Amino acid sequence: MSAVSLSPRTAGMLRTLALTALAVGSVIAITTLGAQASFAVTDPADPNAPTAPGTGGISIDINGPDGTPSSSVLTLIGITLLSVAPALLLMMTSFTKIFVVLAMTRNALSLPSIPPNQVLAGLALFLSLFIMAPVVGEMNEVGVQPYLDGTIDFTQALELASEPLRQFMLAFTREEDLALMTRAGGLENPEDMSAVELTTLIPAFMISELRAAFIIGFVIFVPFLVIDLVVAAALMSMGMMMLPPVMISLPFKILLFVLVDGWGLIITSLIESYS
Repeated sequence: MSAVSLSPRTAGMLRTLALTALAVGSVIAITTLGAQASFAVTDPADPNAPTAPGTGGISIDINGPDGTPSSSVLTLIGITLLSVAPALLLMMTSFTKIFVVLAMTRNALSLPSIPPNQVLAGLALFLSLFIMAPVVGEMNEVGVQPYLDGTIDFTQALELASEPLRQFMLAFTREEDLALMTRAGGLENPEDMSAVELTTLIPAFMISELRAAFIIGFVIFVPFLVIDLVVAAALMSMGMMMLPPVMISLPFKILLFVLVDGWGLIITSLIESYS
């Protein structure tokens, strides 16, 4: 049998095919062994031990590491106070009485828009700060500063700081107004003035302030009413019935108010009413 001779080119192609077949077979064998290994059965792991159930409570620490309130809590309290400041200013200070008296003085002068409301409100605000300065200072001393130092909590600070304000309102609240609010709420009579709740004291204080403001306003109205009557009678006697008496009496009212230093007398009387 004679040997078959191959050309060099054909021999090279055969060697390349043999090597390729060998490589493909190796890849198939490795893949088959990996699949069998992945499907091998393993023993199950031991279960984890059960954990004890928690209490379910949530605790929030609002103080800093040194016991003082955190800055975020102080910011929140400050924003809250700013939002309720107008209501506190109207209900628990001397602002209501002062503003009503100033407004009635303006009406007695027959000047319904002079000074404007913004001026009267600003004057009443700063007079209220002047009158309430001792009370605010005591509130800061007994309630705010100990809370900022971390010696008391917020509840204690609120109770201590509200006590000077309570004493201020009790000093200028009539017992009749307290009894009125107590009966209106169906509450039992308190044993003493210190046992009166703030929800009863605040409206009673406002009623007393309005009553005092109307009394002062009446006293202010009387001299200007006399001027109006005199001017109206003079105009009637002269037959000038078509001329408004207010137009003639207004200069005399302003002159009288300036000569007696009306603003000074009114503001002095208001400040002394809280002394």
